[in-house]
Amino acid sequence: MPFLVLTPVSIFLGYATSAATSGGIDFTEAMLVFLGAVAAHISVNTFNEYFDFRSGLDATTSKTPFSGGSGALLDAPEAAGMVLRLAVATLLATILIGLYFVFERGLLLLPIGIAGVLIVATYTQWLNRHPILCLVAPGIGFGPLMVTGTQVALTGEYTTTALLVSLVPFFLASNLLLLNQYPDIAADRSVGRKHVPIAYGVRNSSILYGAFAASACIVILGGVWTGALPGASCLALVPMGLTVIVFHGAIHHEGSTGKLIPYLGLNVVVAITTPLVLATSILIS
Repeated sequence: MPFLVLTPVSIFLGYATSAATSGGIDFTEAMLVFLGAVAAHISVNTFNEYFDFRSGLDATTSKTPFSGGSGALLDAPEAAGMVLRLAVATLLATILIGLYFVFERGLLLLPIGIAGVLIVATYTQWLNRHPILCLVAPGIGFGPLMVTGTQVALTGEYTTTALLVSLVPFFLASNLLLLNQYPDIAADRSVGRKHVPIAYGVRNSSILYGAFAASACIVILGGVWTGALPGASCLALVPMGLTVIVFHGAIHHEGSTGKLIPYLGLNVVVAITTPLVLATSILIS
């Protein structure tokens, strides 16, 4: 599943800012941070899988490579209990790893951990019914929580650079989930979801996509201009250029799922490649 790649990319970005502000980073602790983040991502995905099956949503969505869920439980409904147990187990694993770092680094990490657990536990059943919260929750998770969480877990402190660069995956992950909701609007509405495309319409959602993409570019350019980021970070604007194509596709093919799919794929490339290039630029400078 391409979205699972978002987690290591966000952790890598946090690792890059940590390595830039402190000498050596303990490899074991870095791997522990990575495992905790992956467990959180698996947990929210499996909770989503379970509750979408229980609500009947899985039976009504049109599956695409980027939306509609896997639908695996439709073919094996007897596995629903196992999926729920996996969701709970991976969430507990995330909590235990988080508590280890709280004891090691102090209470600075606790607000990040609590926010992360709340997003994982409430995303499918509650956040999806509140448009703005549903919009920003993925971005907060993959951006400020993962990036600055990694920084604090590895170094014990917040830094301006980590907070700044965390805004890039914030905008891009929010945009990723925003466009991926287009094919599921009718199905999501039928089970009580109320995300931004349902509440404000597809055209306004596409305009919001453009605004978020522009904001990510402004963050990168602002970071370079102020000296918070090295000049090489401008290379991250290269994959961001694809958002122009995605925006055009979203505006002109908003009513056709089939025609939207290539643009959804390009949007995944943007969300993964941009933070990856940004992290690499920080590490090599």
